[in-house]
Amino acid sequence: MREHLLVLLLTGVFVYLLTPYARVLALKFGAVAHIRARDVHTEVTPRWGGIAIWLAIMLSVLIASQLKLLSKAFLQDQQIRGICLAATVICLLGVFDDKWGLDAITKLAGQTLAAAILVYFGVQLLWLPINGVTTLPTSLGQLITIFIILVTINAVNFIDGLDGLAAGIVAIAAGCFFSFAYLLSVVYNFDRAGAPSLITAIMLGACLGFLPHNAFPARIFMGDSGSMVLGLLLGVAAITLTGQIDANAIASQNFAPTLVPLMLPFAVLAIPLIDLLLAIIRRTRAGRSPFAPDKGHLHHRLLARGHSQRSATLMMYLWTFLVAAPVSASAFISWRINLLVSLTLLVPILTLTLKPRALVR
Repeated sequence: MREHLLVLLLTGVFVYLLTPYARVLALKFGAVAHIRARDVHTEVTPRWGGIAIWLAIMLSVLIASQLKLLSKAFLQDQQIRGICLAATVICLLGVFDDKWGLDAITKLAGQTLAAAILVYFGVQLLWLPINGVTTLPTSLGQLITIFIILVTINAVNFIDGLDGLAAGIVAIAAGCFFSFAYLLSVVYNFDRAGAPSLITAIMLGACLGFLPHNAFPARIFMGDSGSMVLGLLLGVAAITLTGQIDANAIASQNFAPTLVPLMLPFAVLAIPLIDLLLAIIRRTRAGRSPFAPDKGHLHHRLLARGHSQRSATLMMYLWTFLVAAPVSASAFISWRINLLVSLTLLVPILTLTLKPRALVR
């Protein structure tokens, strides 16, 4: 646990210190977000915050490889190296998109390449809880893995529309993932030195380190170079966490449904995924490309109801936590307690969402 916290802290410090340099770099090369009709920011803002996030992640992985416990993750397999390479590819794709604006097909091709790199290095879904435990054929597992990675990349990318929104939601998601992975290791003696706990600790640190620069009013955006890297790592955390767990052991210990590890990524990304699905339906029905930008995202709707940027972001945080926390806790806490806590929190959150005047601005 100490090594995980050390890596988390170092990642946060690295991102915090590197982000001002990324801002200067973005301004120098003109990688900025101009004001468009669908945007909510009112000033030209530099992008490329993702460069600081990526560099901090690489530095933290390098440090983790030298630590006594976490170094085992590097000795066990090649997954970490594949994750770093895929993150580098997706970051470069985002850097070009932030500067020149790539078309949807090019971005999808680059995202698929990054997902394929992960598969090549052994990051793939191995089983599904269908009629017990069903081991997936290699080719099918690889296809599902690529699909999950593409979904998480684009879900985080789609939600990045308010100052601090994507970083905060990913921080909540990473925190739930890390808690789940770590509790599995402590309570049920699963390996705590694997990729899931390391990657989620690094993600959490990166988001916390970036938020001071990105919270309203943002001085820099993470851009696609950041949101796609974080989306990729969230997908990786889900897949490697599932791969680390012996599904037969789960069933025999009877501590949680075998579906929980697969439900967790969709729970922690429920709000971005709902936003992504609604956007696709909305744009397709209008005869437009599913990737064509518009001003109908969930955060736009909250602003239309009278929320400020801060309160709209807070609402998205609360809804994300309300969905994610019970799922991550369901392996360790009775469903009755989970349901009681969730219902208790639901009423005030729903009230604040529908009546923004109840919030302190």
